[in-house]
Amino acid sequence: MELSLKLTSLLLTVLLTGLSAGLCFTWSNTVISGIGKLDNFSYLQAFQQMNRTILNPAFFIVFFGPVFLNLINTYVFRNVSTTLIWLLISSTLLYFFGVVLITIFGNVPLNEVLDKSDLNTLNIEELRILRDSFEIKWNRLHLIRTISSSISFLLLTITFLIKD
Repeated sequence: MELSLKLTSLLLTVLLTGLSAGLCFTWSNTVISGIGKLDNFSYLQAFQQMNRTILNPAFFIVFFGPVFLNLINTYVFRNVSTTLIWLLISSTLLYFFGVVLITIFGNVPLNEVLDKSDLNTLNIEELRILRDSFEIKWNRLHLIRTISSSISFLLLTITFLIKD
């Protein structure tokens, strides 16, 4: 594969991983604290709407793109420096386990429970119980995603410093 095509693939991976890390950071830094101040009904309703809205083609490209591109990069750069390969492998594993799998097996099931809830039929106590069973778990899982995506982005950024 031509060098410029390899670098374009790596640059695109860095971009998508950076966008994913930025999304996670922004969500952690602003959205969670902002909606956390809402009453139970408003919080749950806002979260339902955000979860429904985020599922769009742009999100799926940014979210899943780094996994596929990292795998491609690990293959196409397999014959270069050992340091570069380990940075790519580490970034791939960290993003896959710390972002993708945490989302699929942690956040998404919580989102699905919330999505299936008809908030208009719940009383004040049921709203409190639903929020209590959702918010802390979801936020902890999201913190793992934020840290994992940020470190993955950092590792990919470091690959550009490798001169071999």
